[in-house]
Amino acid sequence: MPDEHQFSTEEGEPETAAERRARRAQFLRDLNEARELRDRVQPRRARAARMRQQMRMRTFRW
Repeated sequence: MPDEHQFSTEEGEPETAAERRARRAQFLRDLNEARELRDRVQPRRARAARMRQQMRMRTFRW
């Protein structure tokens, strides 16, 4: 039984790093698309979230 964090192909071989990166890139694209959709549907909440993020960035110390 494969480790739950290690995905495998249909043949049972562990996935390569390139396959993992491709899957991660697709996930991040989908996540970004979902955020954009939510921002269009709920503009007031999106604006408040942007303001909070800006405040977080302004008060962050290196």
